[in-house]
Amino acid sequence: MNEWLQTIQAFVTSEAFVATLRAAVYLLVGLLVARLVSRGLGRLLEDKLDAQQIMLVRRISFYLIVLLVLASAMRELGFDLTVLLGAAGILTVALGFASQTSASNLISGLFLIGERPFSVGDVIKVGDATGEVLSIDPLSVKLRTFDNLMVRVPNESLVKSQLTNLSRFPIRRLDMQIGVAYHTDLKQLRDVLMEVAEGNPVCLEEPKPLFIFLEYGDSALKIQLSVWARREKFLDLRNSMHLDVKAALDAVGIEIPFPQRTLGGLSAGALPVRIVDNVPEAELPDAVADPDAADTPSASNRD
Repeated sequence: MNEWLQTIQAFVTSEAFVATLRAAVYLLVGLLVARLVSRGLGRLLEDKLDAQQIMLVRRISFYLIVLLVLASAMRELGFDLTVLLGAAGILTVALGFASQTSASNLISGLFLIGERPFSVGDVIKVGDATGEVLSIDPLSVKLRTFDNLMVRVPNESLVKSQLTNLSRFPIRRLDMQIGVAYHTDLKQLRDVLMEVAEGNPVCLEEPKPLFIFLEYGDSALKIQLSVWARREKFLDLRNSMHLDVKAALDAVGIEIPFPQRTLGGLSAGALPVRIVDNVPEAELPDAVADPDAADTPSASNRD
């Protein structure tokens, strides 16, 4: 029993146990300090930086403190940091050659953070994906689409492709292209459309609505009505304006025509067309009464 107690006492008082205890204390205290410092920096810079920059500052400060604490703990345990740094350098070079795509995404992520074309919470459109930015990570950007799906877009794709930020500015413009019949009075049409824009509660008075004549189309006169709304009310404006314009045009008798075509010969002008209703079959021409007769040879021809 005394030998066992002496063995435990010798182990507890040994340098290895003391070094291990110090390393454990360093790790525990370091993790606690790293978490407190990252949260404190986030609260301190809350009014000066946006959400993405605050998240980046918190991550960098946390991992930097953890790295320093881990190096101190390993030094207490007797590890030679010089050898570890050399091995880390060789490993970094090997990983760089093995993961060129990841390195490209990482560098592209730094460009996105520096350029700041969007922030967390913005609604962006990249290719076929449109959604709210959830996070801007070192390798990719996470989006939440309007049908509640998560889309991961690599940072390299964001740098190389066209990106549209739908929520960067406080107001947006709706462009409505309308086709009306050629006999329509354009002044009356303009007055009706402006009245609809003025009566819509979502449409802004400033900037003013625009009435733009686009072109003489194949079957209609093409008009564009441009109205403005606040960003968060854009969908309401889009739905209500189309309903109000259609109702207003029907009320005053302005026609929205279907596509039309005119048939004619090269020299004889337009082809005459006659609609015949309720004509006895006996009075119809032979080719009309019996369409197969025109293709059947007569008896004389057969002989």
